[in-house]
Amino acid sequence: MSIFYRFPGGLRKALTLSYDDGVEQDVRLMEVLDEHGIRCTFNLNSGCWAQEGTVYPAGTIHRRMSKSQVEKLYKNPNHEVAAHCLTHASLTELNPAQIAHEVLADRENLEAMFGGLVRGLAYPFGTYSDEVVQALKATGAAYARTVVSTNDFTIPTDWLRLHPTCHHDAPNLEQLCDRFLADKVPFFSRLFYLWGHSYEFEANDNWQVIEHFCEKMGGHEDIWYATNIQIVDYVNACRAMLSSADGKTLYNPTAIDVWADADGKRICIHAGETVKL
Repeated sequence: MSIFYRFPGGLRKALTLSYDDGVEQDVRLMEVLDEHGIRCTFNLNSGCWAQEGTVYPAGTIHRRMSKSQVEKLYKNPNHEVAAHCLTHASLTELNPAQIAHEVLADRENLEAMFGGLVRGLAYPFGTYSDEVVQALKATGAAYARTVVSTNDFTIPTDWLRLHPTCHHDAPNLEQLCDRFLADKVPFFSRLFYLWGHSYEFEANDNWQVIEHFCEKMGGHEDIWYATNIQIVDYVNACRAMLSSADGKTLYNPTAIDVWADADGKRICIHAGETVKL
């Protein structure tokens, strides 16, 4: 009996994005994403909002939004709000208590603004260490994104060292997209994870990069478009599945429906359900 767990609907591929800092250019980015049905996680620093009514000098590229602008934009239900630490501090420079404060204060502020739970984060400056990861465990963080490109589509195994596929300025982005779309290997599920800062499109005058990416990667019936936390929760549910010794009975102890290919047959094991194959 061969069993391969799949994404919702029995899909074998998933795409997720992650963008940082809560800058004005996220408005345009979100419009592009929504046009193509692509979901993103936006990582915000709640201690760094611009003052209401801020007018930036001509030529300013990194333009943080005010609290009222943030509340309006990121209430979009297609996307996820995650933490980026209260003051965008480099966590490797802090002690465990300071790390916890940066993460938990940011979470508390964002949860008060948007409701629900804020469960993930992106490392400011991409800096982390074993000591930082250990401190994060005490905060209850479900995942933490790095800036280390894998250049592949393997499903992550360490959520507190969540490495993306690549940055949007990667010179091999087009080739990675082509590889992902053409991948037909039946055994393994695949995840494409893109990250960046939307202000970089203005700084480099290359909005066409993300527009082309979304046009090319959006609208595929064989891809699950999800936020970071949706990916994390679903993969964890798959990994929590239990089976009998002969592999012919499956039990889903989670609150999430799980899809699988069982000897080539697509099945869904509903939350709390036991299935005999």
